[in-house]
Amino acid sequence: MSTTAQTVDLQEYKVDPAHSRVAFAVRHLGFSKVRGSFSSFDGTVRMEPGDLSTLEIQGTIEAKTVSTNDEKRDAHLRSADFFDVENYPKITFTSTEVTDVNDDTFALVGDFSLHGETKRIELDAVFLGETEDPWGGTRVGFEAGTKVNRKDFGLNWNVALEAGGLLVSEQVELVLEIQAVLETDNQNEG
Repeated sequence: MSTTAQTVDLQEYKVDPAHSRVAFAVRHLGFSKVRGSFSSFDGTVRMEPGDLSTLEIQGTIEAKTVSTNDEKRDAHLRSADFFDVENYPKITFTSTEVTDVNDDTFALVGDFSLHGETKRIELDAVFLGETEDPWGGTRVGFEAGTKVNRKDFGLNWNVALEAGGLLVSEQVELVLEIQAVLETDNQNEG
């Protein structure tokens, strides 16, 4: 089957931000974790029902919506030291392939763009299922995560600690909890 013919058979789901979460965690002072999330994002999930190997995902995050529940830290994260939201307002992910499908678990590979750099990343993912919601919609759920080195994306700011080590770890854990609703002519909120 050609790629074009296969694409026509895929159902498209829109990410429901009210029931999804895009988050991260990074070590602070070498031991505790600072956790954050983004409040504005969107995306699409395309797949043939029951066939995870056909999965295609695209997502966009508004970098300025970063929140760690500390306004001073959030302002610093928005600055040129980190996300530089004035010059790089969007963070994006576009899947390129699905590998290692084993029942409901799989690896999702794609292009992750942050701070003007695009790198290939691999997310460990699980398909949580598909269900009908009380409003007549069809929903799917996924969880996925990976770790990236922020320096690979030009996020180099740090402070050396007197006792050794760095204030902020280079490794960042990314966590996605996604619920998406099938696109139809009758869209209902829930």
